[in-house]
Amino acid sequence: MTFTRLKTLSLLVCALLALSFPGYVSGAGNGKKGSQPVAPPEPEAVIEEVNAKQLEKLLADKDYVAVFWYARSCVTCDKVLAELEKIDDDTDSFGVDFVKINDKRLAKQYGIKNFPALTYFREKEPIIYDGDLMDEEGVLDFLTSLEAMDLPDRIEEVNAKILQKIIEDTDFVAVLFCPDHETCPPRVMDKQQCRKCAKALQELENIDDEADQLGIGFVKIHDEALADEYNLGNLPALVYYRHQTPIIYEGELQREEDVLEWLVQNKSTGDEDDVIEDVTSKTLSTLISNIDNLVVLFYDHGNDDSMTVLEELEQIDDDCDKHGIQFVKIDDAKAAADYGIDSIPAIVYFEKEIPNVYDGDLMDEEQILKWLLGQLERDEIEDVTDEMLDTMIKEGRVIAVLFYDNNDKKSQKVLEELENIDDECDALGITFVKIDNPEEAVEYGINKVPKLIYFEKGIPTIYEGNLEDEEKLLKWLTDQTSSDQIEDITDEMLDLIIEKMPHVAVLFYDKDQKKSQKILAELENIDDECDQNDIAFVKIDDDKEAKEWGIDEIPSIVLFERGIPHIYEGDLMKEDELLGWLVHQKRYSEIPEVTDEMKDKLVENTEHLAVIFYDKDDKQDMRILNELENIDDELEKEGIVIVRIDNAAEAKEYGLDHLPALIYFENKIPALYEGDLMNEDEVLEWLLVQKKTATIEEVTDEILVSLINEHEYVVVFFTGPCEPGETCEHTLNALESIDDELDEAGIIFVTTEDTGIAKKYNVKTYPRLVFFRNRDPLHFTGDLDDEDEVLAWITDDETLEIPGKIEEVNVKMLDKILAENDHVVVFFYAEGDKKAQKILNELENIDDECEEKDIDFVKTSDDDIDKEYDLPGLPALAFYRHKFRTIYTGDLMKEEEILEWVIDLHESTADVIESVDRKTLQVLINDVEHLAVFFYDDECESCSDILEELENIDDDTDKHGIQFVKSNDVKLAHEIGIFAFPALVYYETGVPIMYDGNLKNENRVLQWLVNQKNLGKRNSNRKAFNQDDECFYVGLGHDGHSAKRGNNFVPNDYKPFQCCPTKLEKSTKVPKMTAQRIGHSEGDQGKRPSGGNFQFAGQASSTSSTKPLATKKQTKPANNSDDDDEDDEDKPLVKVSYANKRSGGSNKPQAGKKPLAKGQANDDQSQEVEKASKQKSSKKSGKLNVKSGYLSVGVRQQFN
Repeated sequence: MTFTRLKTLSLLVCALLALSFPGYVSGAGNGKKGSQPVAPPEPEAVIEEVNAKQLEKLLADKDYVAVFWYARSCVTCDKVLAELEKIDDDTDSFGVDFVKINDKRLAKQYGIKNFPALTYFREKEPIIYDGDLMDEEGVLDFLTSLEAMDLPDRIEEVNAKILQKIIEDTDFVAVLFCPDHETCPPRVMDKQQCRKCAKALQELENIDDEADQLGIGFVKIHDEALADEYNLGNLPALVYYRHQTPIIYEGELQREEDVLEWLVQNKSTGDEDDVIEDVTSKTLSTLISNIDNLVVLFYDHGNDDSMTVLEELEQIDDDCDKHGIQFVKIDDAKAAADYGIDSIPAIVYFEKEIPNVYDGDLMDEEQILKWLLGQLERDEIEDVTDEMLDTMIKEGRVIAVLFYDNNDKKSQKVLEELENIDDECDALGITFVKIDNPEEAVEYGINKVPKLIYFEKGIPTIYEGNLEDEEKLLKWLTDQTSSDQIEDITDEMLDLIIEKMPHVAVLFYDKDQKKSQKILAELENIDDECDQNDIAFVKIDDDKEAKEWGIDEIPSIVLFERGIPHIYEGDLMKEDELLGWLVHQKRYSEIPEVTDEMKDKLVENTEHLAVIFYDKDDKQDMRILNELENIDDELEKEGIVIVRIDNAAEAKEYGLDHLPALIYFENKIPALYEGDLMNEDEVLEWLLVQKKTATIEEVTDEILVSLINEHEYVVVFFTGPCEPGETCEHTLNALESIDDELDEAGIIFVTTEDTGIAKKYNVKTYPRLVFFRNRDPLHFTGDLDDEDEVLAWITDDETLEIPGKIEEVNVKMLDKILAENDHVVVFFYAEGDKKAQKILNELENIDDECEEKDIDFVKTSDDDIDKEYDLPGLPALAFYRHKFRTIYTGDLMKEEEILEWVIDLHESTADVIESVDRKTLQVLINDVEHLAVFFYDDECESCSDILEELENIDDDTDKHGIQFVKSNDVKLAHEIGIFAFPALVYYETGVPIMYDGNLKNENRVLQWLVNQKNLGKRNSNRKAFNQDDECFYVGLGHDGHSAKRGNNFVPNDYKPFQCCPTKLEKSTKVPKMTAQRIGHSEGDQGKRPSGGNFQFAGQASSTSSTKPLATKKQTKPANNSDDDDEDDEDKPLVKVSYANKRSGGSNKPQAGKKPLAKGQANDDQSQEVEKASKQKSSKKSGKLNVKSGYLSVGVRQQFN
């Protein structure tokens, strides 16, 4: 028995040995000694299992860790894991630790909800892989890619193997070579090269994000052996790999801006295709911030003009590089609009972030290069647009802005003085710009120019001193830059900062209060840290402003996040805690607590607002609030602001007896949420439905009373107690279909189950519809299930009208009334104006008489109504006949005289050209297909005489379907490029064409208008530029200067030009255009100076000799009566050509040339033009000015 057991045991041991050492068994069968044992195979690569503590330690010790999350219940996890095991060794070789973990609670903390999943930790920063986990090669590419390793404002460290892969995979990579970690251990700076490397790394990390935006990767490597292979010499060293080709940076590594500029400049150097680089909007912003001299072409690749211009500009790209000017292009309409560019293509030159728009010929690349080089040498205060200024302010730059008027002598004098300190401002790091924009000035509380505002980190400070004393101003600016205090601001500035800046911390304080002074001294210590976190910090000593925000205790801190206030309730003496709170509020989204005053401001100014009314001492309320925090981010993405308020009294005002409660406000109109607040998904869905669809808002009695009192027209659907599935619900759903139409008409539509107000207004049966017109109720007695009948009844004039009363209307309703009614009297006034109320009492006496004459009489007091309707002041009374307005200039207290004036206008025949205000004109331009507008100036001496002549053809234009109006809105005229008066512009479907003939010859004007209309019909189906004989206006030219204000223009020195296309050089190009300045007739051209970029190639006249009109000033005849008719009839109209300045083109008549007879074609001239267009040098002769002035362009054939 013992032997058998021993034998069995021996056999078992032998079997085990045989299995363990197969090499010894192979020769057993032949009696020979087995061969030498082979090495045992390496164990299969296995991804190591870790627990939560081990993972925490691993993340603390290792820079790059890949974590595979799995669960026992996961069906596919094992299969995926088997695939990933194949790349475990590869990840090790790239320096990436790969582990797996089964811990659902920890996974949830890192945002993992489904299994399996993969998270990549780069220096503890996680990123979740969203690709196919079964594709192990894709996973490996992800873990070793530059994109996955990228960390904000940090240059990633790589090893040699990863570096090689990055260089192969990435077109542009900058690599900082540093000594080995053994030579320079972390935080040990005992060697000079270690200190230099640490310092260089610190500076270069400031441009890591910018390089990334420009498509340039940035990494570092501690590998002296690899550095020796490249013969880099002393470390640190920077090597730039472009398409795997290295170049070494020779400059100072601690000057990061120079490094970035070098990287950008060398990005395209050496490329086979030397083209202007395309950039994105984000990249453009980075370039503007970091490149001193940058040229940007805003273009549209689908536009022929753009592509032709681009082809020309490619020829000066190298020249720009030689002069240190970086040239890029961008195809992004929104980016163009952000910089105030409304016409594409366009060129903008940025010098130290200050933009300057090129307004010359975009096809003349030599002229562009000359202009750019001139910009390099020029030293003056730059003009900016309002969009450009807003961008500079948002970026937090240090700028001094002069608000001025180019036509104002004092502005010009101040500007001349301030040019003397422009260089000194540059030395102080202050960007000095100027802007001629009255609306932008008003935004900053500036009503009188010139005025200077200093901006630092977006915070404005107005200079109150004498602008003509540049030395004092310079000292003030110097003090501003050296001051390190929290800025003091006014209430107007506070409103502006809150509106324009995303994060603003405001200290409400009392400068005479000791507690305020003590706290202010502490808070000065964190001002710089706030700046570093992009939080503007300001202070305001204004008790009234504090009370407006509901702040009763001074001092107090409020953080405004995109206009939403967050009140700090901690100890203001503990500045570190305050700083932590500010940074936390900025980084993490939480529902802010507001006061009732803050809530009121938000309701007034926020389009979409959700307000949670709660009791912070109620545990259930706090639980609900915590749940709703989960949808805060989603609401922010959808543009819905959500706040909370702990104020039972305020809740009562909205009829909220039970808390918590949620009310959604859209354009001030509240809607009550009736669902379960604990279900945050349901709340989110309801809020999104409210925002995205037209719904009839549910309100309480208290909210309803407020709406009826505050709004002119309110429709209420009283449902009474209404259960799901009942008739009232079906009717309500049907009425939802007319909510949009009522909203467009300015009528509010709400519903309520409450019965208190219903009983007050004699509602006895439900459901019932009641229309409140200026608080006066009217019951609907028709069929509630017929929503079309309901809509027709509500919008009927008889329903809207209240007998014996002048109806109050809002802007939407007024626009509708003016559009639909022939005769309307409107009283414009400011709410609360006692004088206006007295006037209204008198006007009520004539309301019925106006009604008898079928004249609507309404009143309106909406905010800024005077600006909306371009009124000289309030109160004001206007009579509208077929949309055309006449303002009453008499005594508004004398209603009998007003009635007589209204009836006279109503009964008189409109045999004059109607005068229109700005708003009406804009409506007409949009709505009327054929419109003629006579622009005049009250100071123009000849305008009244010309207008009198044109009155003779008003009826004729009507017969031809052309509406004729006049406007003395000089500002509007300037906006479309008209600076000389009078002027006549014809609009066809909104496209303006300027008349260039003699305005005193009304017959010629009529003929021109009719021809424009007829040509419009013939050309409607043609593509622009298809016909050689089609000419068009390219706008208002100027003697070699910009047609835009602010570029040293002379207001009365503008001349219209006309262009005609010649033969196409290539089918793929925009036709080369020929142009000449169209002369005014002698009658109205006499005062116009000569010159300009365009010259006559040849001109026929009524005399035997040809006069070079472009260079010889027209003389005014002694008799300036309307004797130009005969001259006009005899003067032929010729096709025009472009005189070439550079090639010595002249405006003198050629020898032997005779004036053309009327109607005769200038064949010789046409042949010359066609020949020139085919020559190789044509690019340097006639040019297409594709970026013309303001008044651009319909295609029109010139008539004889």
